Amino acid sequence: MTVSLTDIQAAAARLRGLAVETPLIESPALNERLGGRIFLKTETLQRAGAFKFRGAYNRLSQLSDAEKTRGVVAFSSGNHAQGVALAARLLGVPALIVMPSDSPTVKVEGTRGYGADIRFYDRFTEDRVAIADQIAAERGCVVVPSYDDPHIIAGQGTVGLEIVAQADALGVTLDSLICCVGGGGLIAGTSTAVKALSPATEIWGVEPAGFDETRRSLQSGRRETIDKDARSICDALLTPIPGDLTWPINQKNLAGAVAVTDAEVAEAMRYAFSTLKLVVEPGGCVALTAALTGKVDVAGKTVGIVLSGGNVDPGLFAQVLSGEI
Repeated sequence: MTVSLTDIQAAAARLRGLAVETPLIESPALNERLGGRIFLKTETLQRAGAFKFRGAYNRLSQLSDAEKTRGVVAFSSGNHAQGVALAARLLGVPALIVMPSDSPTVKVEGTRGYGADIRFYDRFTEDRVAIADQIAAERGCVVVPSYDDPHIIAGQGTVGLEIVAQADALGVTLDSLICCVGGGGLIAGTSTAVKALSPATEIWGVEPAGFDETRRSLQSGRRETIDKDARSICDALLTPIPGDLTWPINQKNLAGAVAVTDAEVAEAMRYAFSTLKLVVEPGGCVALTAALTGKVDVAGKTVGIVLSGGNVDPGLFAQVLSGEI
């Protein structure tokens, strides 16, 4: 199954008036530091604090009446959880979310606040997909994957539609776009939209070190998996293998992918807060990190950077700001 520009445009129509068209902002301080024109797509300001609402609403809005009655089950460390929970509330659909027991408190509270039930699991010893499938079999509800679903990918692709339209309105064409990669849904949808509308724009993916399976997969030409002992503060991006649907899209569309360390991400979060006056969660900050560290070259270029989420746990954020991380 593939996702087309038409699919993404249809998703945008469903989301109109519901999803926030988040600003594309330019910072003179960031431009001066990096030596280019840098435009930040602030999905930190999206409903539920991250881009995930886009895909979740696009998927749930297409359920049949019978499916809406039976409800949905999703699995997520927090941002997809909140996106599904909010979309379910808006559509009157019961939702149960399978979440890691170590999910940030702010994401757990947000998910509950939107009315979803939660089933916790151990991300290192249990299989979240198997748990969700079992719940779906028992309840007759629909599984809503966090990235490996064409409707999810199309919804996330509306980020790319907006970026191109907003850049056009500013009279600029992006040389590059830098975006985080977890399961790959955001960058798959976004790159599909951007490549259709601005073919010369290069798309770069960024992952946490140790969870850079897409980077390694692009090098080897086949889907690679992570080391089971890998750990990172970027809780939103801790996927074990590129998705069945997202991988072929990203293999075709990406110019490359890079990995950033937790220490580098923390430094970028401090910069975003102190200089840009933005609160960005670790996983949401990896694309900015790649630019600040020079791992993706932006000097002399016009570049878009997706800040994908702002749901950072207050305790972790305090540690980051104090330099403990």
